Amino acid sequence: MTGSAKGAVPDSDLSLARALAQGDSVAMQAFVARTLPRITGTAWRLLGDRSEAEDVAQETYLRVWRNAERWKPGTARFDSWVMRIAVNLCYDRLRKRREITLPDGYDRAGGEADADNVLAGKDSQQTVRAAVAGLPERQRLALELCHFQELGNIEAAEIMEVSVEAIESLLSRARRSLRQRLAEDAADLMGALARGRSSHSPGEPI
Repeated sequence: MTGSAKGAVPDSDLSLARALAQGDSVAMQAFVARTLPRITGTAWRLLGDRSEAEDVAQETYLRVWRNAERWKPGTARFDSWVMRIAVNLCYDRLRKRREITLPDGYDRAGGEADADNVLAGKDSQQTVRAAVAGLPERQRLALELCHFQELGNIEAAEIMEVSVEAIESLLSRARRSLRQRLAEDAADLMGALARGRSSHSPGEPI
């Protein structure tokens, strides 16, 4: 697979970016099929709304289609660059939410619905999701990328445009916050989450 012929699936970041910049619909379809679960999964967990997550994915691909030539080799992997677009779109929507009057029960610090109202529930996975939703945005994103999307720290750092050390710090703080929030049930709940992940593909919300 050479990756440069129109109508063929590119085999490298550079050939993919060039194909998309040239309007190669076959390359775009293959790229969407490969990356859609990860983008929608990340957006869904950051925004807490499946419809908004789908809108973010659509807008992300539209921007990639129009601006693929802006990606520069050596800065970040193409997939990381695209994920950064999706994350920025999510942040834009979260900022707009804060500009309006928020309803009772909304957690301004965490950017998602107040987790405390759900923590008493019997469903352990729901409890963990609620605890994750209560984290600050950057901690939540680091946890989403490295734990739920199973990315390495280097790729997560590229997406968040921070150092690997910063990712490790965010993960450490996020896990410490979760342990505090979940208290004595943390070990059992995280074990249940891990068992649930084994039956889901990366990028699929659980």
